[in-house]
Amino acid sequence: MSSIALFPCTFTPVTEIIDELSRVLELRVYSDQELIADTSARFGTAPQRLEKMMYGGTSVFNQFTLEREMTINHFRAVLADRLAIPGRYLFDGLVASLIPASVSHVLRVLVAESKKERINHAMEQGLSQREAKRILRAKDVSAYGWTDFLFRKEAYDKSLYDLVIPVSGRSQSELVTEIIGAYRKTCVLHTAKSQQAITDMKLATEVEEHLLIHGHKVEVKASGGDITLVVGNTVMSFTKLARELSILAHQMKDVEAIHVEKSKDYTESIYRRQKFELPSKVLFVDDEKEFVRTVSERLISRDVGTYGVYNGEDALELVSEDRPDVMVLDLKMPGLHGVEVLRRTKELAPEVEVIILTGHGTSRDMQECMELGAFAYMNKPVDIEELSATIKEANSKVQAKAA
Repeated sequence: MSSIALFPCTFTPVTEIIDELSRVLELRVYSDQELIADTSARFGTAPQRLEKMMYGGTSVFNQFTLEREMTINHFRAVLADRLAIPGRYLFDGLVASLIPASVSHVLRVLVAESKKERINHAMEQGLSQREAKRILRAKDVSAYGWTDFLFRKEAYDKSLYDLVIPVSGRSQSELVTEIIGAYRKTCVLHTAKSQQAITDMKLATEVEEHLLIHGHKVEVKASGGDITLVVGNTVMSFTKLARELSILAHQMKDVEAIHVEKSKDYTESIYRRQKFELPSKVLFVDDEKEFVRTVSERLISRDVGTYGVYNGEDALELVSEDRPDVMVLDLKMPGLHGVEVLRRTKELAPEVEVIILTGHGTSRDMQECMELGAFAYMNKPVDIEELSATIKEANSKVQAKAA
């Protein structure tokens, strides 16, 4: 049975269109919130966390945690099972982007309008111009962040949709009629080929999850039992990586053949398998930028995922929004003193373990920091192995508390 997927474009008459389409075509509406609820029930992830992964920005630590990749994989797994159930759906929201184009019996639709007209539409609903602009910007940033992460494309890129309908002053009835006309074309019929695309989606998702669990981020394509793994980053030994990926993928049921290839956008950054048992969310705070870069690179080479900021204000903002597990903090910085950053961090997120690293501290500073809950107090110049070991000890403490 054929379905429709409508991507959200804020302050267009899409809500009314969804209501009419679902009524006229007898489609069951399946929204982002239902996908979040189903994913939470299946994988045990808190709904609030799933909402953040869907609508929020990508964490600065994601390159080390692969958390957003895993969450999207779980969304796809739930959606593949939903698509496999006979029925006619109207997928409403960012969920629309998760349906592969190969599932051709789902018509992917964007109802679009200019920014000016969208603001006017919002004002007609009673919002001030300022409030309309604020909401519009926030919603578009979320939508653009989502499609950029998935496809490296803007949210309203026509290539992402089967049908793009500009409102252009047309009535709701006219817009609905155009969508229904496209929906009833033979190219949107449920066929054996489009059903196979759902089976392929399910298998690709299962293989991708298995690889992510083992720390590998690669694109996975499925065609029948044949799996193609696309590597996007340069590796020291492509042959060795291909062999490791093939062994892992062959462990999955229904996989018959494995092909590993380089992406057409094969980049020059080094591919590294993520080791999730090691620290992956370490915030480094120091106003000496070159020191931060150098030590961060040396820590990353030891599989310690590190992100650097250069003042206390930025550190506290990141703690509020992104929640590191461990912070390495300098005391003497312009602006907020390190002791104040430590105090506020412990107020905002007491679970964050803070390692003080300073070249100008006193015994009084050390006593104050330890009383405020610092995990360790270390002096510069620091031995990188000692720092790495201390970070790992702090991370172990965080993980033990979370277990």
